[in-house]
Amino acid sequence: MQKEDMILVSIDDHSIEPPDMYERHVPAKYRDLAPKVIRTPGGIDQWVFQGAATSTPFGMAATVGWPAEEWGRDPGTYTELRPGCFDLKARVDDMNANGVLASMCFPSMAGYNARTFAEAPDKQLSLIMLQAYNDWHIDEWCAGAPGRFIPIGMLPMWDPAIAAAEVRRLSAKGCPAVSFLEAPHAQGYPSLLSGHWDPLLEAVVETGTVLCLHIGGGMGLLKLPTEAPPDHSIILSTQIMTLVAQDLIFGGVLLKYPTLKIAFSEAGIGWIPFYLERADRHVKNQVWLHNDFGGKLPSDLFREHVLGCFITDPIGLKNRHEIGIDIIAWESDYPHTDTTWPESPELLWGELTDAGVTEEETHKITWQNACRFFGFDPFTTIAREDATVGALRARASAAHVDVTRMSKNEWRRRNEAAGIGVLSA
Repeated sequence: MQKEDMILVSIDDHSIEPPDMYERHVPAKYRDLAPKVIRTPGGIDQWVFQGAATSTPFGMAATVGWPAEEWGRDPGTYTELRPGCFDLKARVDDMNANGVLASMCFPSMAGYNARTFAEAPDKQLSLIMLQAYNDWHIDEWCAGAPGRFIPIGMLPMWDPAIAAAEVRRLSAKGCPAVSFLEAPHAQGYPSLLSGHWDPLLEAVVETGTVLCLHIGGGMGLLKLPTEAPPDHSIILSTQIMTLVAQDLIFGGVLLKYPTLKIAFSEAGIGWIPFYLERADRHVKNQVWLHNDFGGKLPSDLFREHVLGCFITDPIGLKNRHEIGIDIIAWESDYPHTDTTWPESPELLWGELTDAGVTEEETHKITWQNACRFFGFDPFTTIAREDATVGALRARASAAHVDVTRMSKNEWRRRNEAAGIGVLSA
């Protein structure tokens, strides 16, 4: 097997939503109330909903194609972005140039877990716009490139019963996954242990939906020094998943819902062997706590329920058998600062080779585990022989893709000249 023979399915990428995304998915009487992108007096493109600015979709969220020296949290404009961030055709072209067959795209403008809608005062309007977002994502972004995207929906965090109804609505539309806070109590919600989320969890299990817990929302669990640099939150966000795993296993969630499927999105895998060894040793040693996992160990429960996801993780790959070769999946993280685009195959192949990963194991890690977990058939529209890294990169649509890193100023010049990303008056 060679690098060009790999089939890549990325289960963590992100869409920077186009400014016109709501125009075709909101009932006419609510269209004027939909989230809109405005150009601020300071020259920033900003989403606004119910009179408040939402999280900016730029900065660290859309640095792909920029030189590393320009990365940062600073907001910007659509014209400064690589078009693949928000334009569907350009995204698919960028995927082909990177040899990626299929992608799961988490939301940006409302936050991974619909924070914009949860914090807005009019929850009825928020629900309308959240559902319109999900419809845009499924019916336009994913359906616009058949076979290239695995849909994922957002949920109304303010009401678990309404969230459960949305899970069922999304499942009926063919959406196999939803994004959810990895540690709800970190943002003031009841914890996963509380029973508050049972209606949602029941709907997820009933429909076979995967609960994707994406890093980033649980930093409130850590008390960082006030002097802490940004490095703290970037590095430590993945480690919070040990706390989440602890909640799920020792809090009884996985026992209560034996068919619940959870993806630890962008959390890496290198921490898993140590955590599982420590949890198993704890149960064997601390018999006075009377833990009962139905005759199983914590590691058994973890492997039955969880999919571990990584971008680059040499240590995790070397310890793949201690993790479980059937619960490891790969991510590209386009268009964030951690993305390996446009050299994902080269970087991944290097790590797989260094770790001595076999051909059979490679297929499991790069596409089979993810496709099984999410119930996604990767060859519905593209034959297997045409789905490899080499075949996708050989496409004419990939040949014209310029992968050169360019300053945001150069992107602005080119995009404005081509009328790309320019806001309507």
